[in-house]
Amino acid sequence: MNAAPPATKPQSIVEVGQDVGHDVGPVRIGNGLPLALIAGPCQMESRAHALEVACALKEIAQRRGIGLIFKTSFDKANRTSLSAQRGLGLEAALPVFAEIRESLGLPVLTDVHEIDQCAAAAQAVDVLQIPAFLCRQTDLLIAAARTGKAVNVKKGQFLAPWDMANVVNKLTGAGNGRVLVTERGVSFGYNTLVSDMRALPILAKTTGAPVVFDATHSVQQPGGQGSSSGGQREFVPVLARAAVAVGVAAVFIETHPDPDKAPSDGPNMVPLSQLEGLIGLLQAFDAVAKANPVTI
Repeated sequence: MNAAPPATKPQSIVEVGQDVGHDVGPVRIGNGLPLALIAGPCQMESRAHALEVACALKEIAQRRGIGLIFKTSFDKANRTSLSAQRGLGLEAALPVFAEIRESLGLPVLTDVHEIDQCAAAAQAVDVLQIPAFLCRQTDLLIAAARTGKAVNVKKGQFLAPWDMANVVNKLTGAGNGRVLVTERGVSFGYNTLVSDMRALPILAKTTGAPVVFDATHSVQQPGGQGSSSGGQREFVPVLARAAVAVGVAAVFIETHPDPDKAPSDGPNMVPLSQLEGLIGLLQAFDAVAKANPVTI
């Protein structure tokens, strides 16, 4: 397998290799800056639950001195089963997002799946996230970009890392340069994802955007339990350490007080009680990586 991008690969309108940092509320994210954290429960289960996790994460972030963006989803629109819980919905979630921003001072990230969700969600969050399966949906990308909010795009499980330059071009071409790109593994056989660490510097070089590594969805086993997805959360620290050692702007880690009782993605979420220790370890790896950056 050839890891190098093909000679005909598209170039981002951002200068290739340029280290661009973006401000997301009080958090600055850049490939050459100290590691940032995007974390929270997969699904917004209730106002109380979202605030509980957000408060705990803020305390961890303050102790560790790491920039934090709180993440949760108002709708899990791509669940394996029709009967699976999807979340509170946008209307109910908006005031909770706003409360977390205002009362805790945390920037907030959430997924959008449809064009008309973008402007509504942008009223209460700081980052709109484009799910991996939707990363090539031009109209959705443009709608998200036109809100002026930062946009985090997850690389599709079906794309090579250099293919994301076209995705970034759609966003920047719509007038929004505040773009993050996230690696979350590539499909490898049935119900399996593989994370190729070569993709991280390739993404940084070909898109010019801050690169995020999604450590929890990378260990997901899509549809692996028949009517739901499985996961191997024991490998989250393994992949997260590898990615941070290569050098990334941020890690994306879904977490929950009791993942085995979570309505979605429980098998791949990190127990909240274990998160602080993992973050401390990742910060140590990050310090070494940023002092000795990899170039390709």
